[in-house]
Amino acid sequence: MPFWFPRCVDTQHGGYLHCLDRDGSLVDTDKSVWAQGRIAWMLLTLYNQVEKNPQWLKWAESGLGFINDHCFDEDGRMFFHVTREGKPIRKRRYAFSESFAAIAFAAHARATGSEKSRSRAQDLFDQFMQWNFTPGLMPAKFTAERPAMGIGPRMIAMVTAQELRLNLGADSELDACIQRMIEEIEKWFVKPEIECVMEQVDPSGGIIDHFDGRTLNPGHAIECAWFVLEEGKNRGRPEWVRLGCNMLDWMWKRGWDQQQGGLFYFRDVYGRPVQEYWHDMKFWWPHDEALIATLLAWQLTADSKYLRWHEQVREWSFKHFADPEYGEWYGYLHRDGTVSTTLKGNLWKSFFHHPRAMWYCWKLCREMNRGK
Repeated sequence: MPFWFPRCVDTQHGGYLHCLDRDGSLVDTDKSVWAQGRIAWMLLTLYNQVEKNPQWLKWAESGLGFINDHCFDEDGRMFFHVTREGKPIRKRRYAFSESFAAIAFAAHARATGSEKSRSRAQDLFDQFMQWNFTPGLMPAKFTAERPAMGIGPRMIAMVTAQELRLNLGADSELDACIQRMIEEIEKWFVKPEIECVMEQVDPSGGIIDHFDGRTLNPGHAIECAWFVLEEGKNRGRPEWVRLGCNMLDWMWKRGWDQQQGGLFYFRDVYGRPVQEYWHDMKFWWPHDEALIATLLAWQLTADSKYLRWHEQVREWSFKHFADPEYGEWYGYLHRDGTVSTTLKGNLWKSFFHHPRAMWYCWKLCREMNRGK
């Protein structure tokens, strides 16, 4: 937190300035709408679950105010990228800005009792679900020649519903949504016969044998695994714990670099060459997701391999990503762990993945210590 705050709070226009260099100096004043929601959510989660710090609440409300004032288009959908003042630059075809704003408003409703934030969170989640899961509503990315569907909307729907349920209260519709997402992921994207979790498949769940269809993102699948594990834990569903552990096991095996350490960014499902030139780089967020997934799997199973993997990824990550002089983690490393760029924040990296991992792992350790 000392790396980000208060320097990232935009006291002039509201929201957060998150494109920061190694020492926290500002590199770019543009704002990611994802980051506005994610940073506000992280602050509010710490407020709700760690300490009722009024400064955290004030900073979070700065982000929510900026979102309300500047981040919605005339059709009710949200932008992806805006100027410092909030003028729109880019609006993407998919609706993920809505999901990150939804969890932020839900956490604010819990923190303050605001019915307006509760309603805002529910409306944004409904819009996210409608846009992502109504056939034909979202414009197609490709022609109809090679139809595909992705795991991303399903895993984000799952975790967003989990956050709304946590902060707004028990809800049978949210439970049903989460169950639906887990069942669709298991049916279409999890491939036990080859021990793999696919990023995209054809409409029947088949592997698309072309560059895009064969490309795996181990960190993304490991993130999805801990969402599934979390639901198995919360609802006492051992079959979901087994599913989450299988997803983690298979994608750890495919993703961990046995020569240099760390998690590869992309792999090919059949071990063929990957077309993306950054395929062997080490990005910060898969390592944060692996920290969570391995520790959660150890808590739920007591299998020592997960503790071993957790220590493995923790030691490698803090040796290479961490910056002991200025704090936080670098975002992007070469395969050998050397720094590719000194950026600590950009349109994708902000006060989210890394603090979430640190907070979540701290929470798990407290739970396990209390259980002794």
